[in-house]
Amino acid sequence: MQNRLLSIILLFFVIISAHAQLRLGPEAIKLDRTIRLIEDLYVDDVNTEEITESAIRSMLRELDPHSSYLNKEEVREMNEPLQGNFDGIGISFNMLTDTVYVMEVISGGPSQKVGIMPGDKIIYVNDTLIAGLKMTNRDIISKLRGKKGTTAKVKILRKGVEGLTEFRIIRDKIPIYSIDASYMVNNNTGYIRLSRFGITSYKEFNQALIKLKSSGMSNLIVDLTGNGGGILSTSTDITDEFLDKGKLMVYTEGKNQPRMTLNSTSKGEFKTGKLVVLVDEGSASASEILSGAVQDWDRGIIVGRRTFGKGLVQRQLPLTDGTMIRLTVARYYTPTGRGIQKPYNGGDLEAYNLDFMNRYNHGEMINADSINFPDSLKHATLINKRTVYGGGGIMPDVFVPIDTTIGTSLHRQLLAKGVMNKLTIQEVDNNRKQ
Repeated sequence: MQNRLLSIILLFFVIISAHAQLRLGPEAIKLDRTIRLIEDLYVDDVNTEEITESAIRSMLRELDPHSSYLNKEEVREMNEPLQGNFDGIGISFNMLTDTVYVMEVISGGPSQKVGIMPGDKIIYVNDTLIAGLKMTNRDIISKLRGKKGTTAKVKILRKGVEGLTEFRIIRDKIPIYSIDASYMVNNNTGYIRLSRFGITSYKEFNQALIKLKSSGMSNLIVDLTGNGGGILSTSTDITDEFLDKGKLMVYTEGKNQPRMTLNSTSKGEFKTGKLVVLVDEGSASASEILSGAVQDWDRGIIVGRRTFGKGLVQRQLPLTDGTMIRLTVARYYTPTGRGIQKPYNGGDLEAYNLDFMNRYNHGEMINADSINFPDSLKHATLINKRTVYGGGGIMPDVFVPIDTTIGTSLHRQLLAKGVMNKLTIQEVDNNRKQ
């Protein structure tokens, strides 16, 4: 009886295995067999996890510049800015030479509560020396962060204070704000700088908008320079603040993804006032969805330089071990049907990442006349029938050249050597009492 039962179980697994192989297809079976042969026959010990991850990364790199594989740590790092908080001690820091300098202390956070100040040098964390070792940022972060309620003991060196000072910091939830600034420029013009499109961004933006309106705002400047994007739904929620009900904001479409359209509702807080959106080459993805909709509906004026040109939709697909692949499944299109994505050659990241330098060398960052698009990429805005272009980011209505001092070799050398941050810290140290 036992032998018969064992035979049935073995037959079951053979059938399941055969069925799985039929579903996988010959290419996947080939890859699986290669890994098994390496494990069984290779001359030395092999880290199967590492070579499998390498194979997955290589496959995705062949597709496009934005499909990617993320290990567990990379998944956590990717999600944090979008989730709106993390567990930590509430500082931002820079590594200058071989020492950790506190650059900012988050208001109301754990470090501020115990007296940590900008300019402090962190020498020890939990009795482990971290100064003078040239540790990576990731190593420092791993030592400072931890679960809410746990304690981080740090010893710091502060100018004007003899010896090391010890602080015990109780870790807590640290908010990651999306609104860097929100204020009235003059009696009737408000300004909001949005750094990302995260889970909490719409709530922050809506609150800032309402507050500015209560201060008499009738015109609005939205600053998206350097905003690399984020969550699609957050982008459309914020875009919805500016458009009348029933306006197409964006649509997505792919070979295996049917067209999905997103239209505005009636909830908008700022549908009629004058609107300006600031963009640059660092404005990408969700930023381009917002600015594209504003431009296509002639709702406002786009000011700055051509945006990044990321119009590919990634779907996050978890794997069984906590890792993930981000696979491109569709493309974004603005209301006029413009494609946002700039050209790319498969997953050639080197060429793709040279785009900014090519723009600069071609003169596009300095002179609007250096930008040329073929007539085939022309579109007309939906209200005023103005000419706009697709095929590689959002072209501004009003061009603003780049600050040319940023691109000089001297400026790059000063940044690389940390001179700017060192001078800032020296100024803070010399004027603490003020």
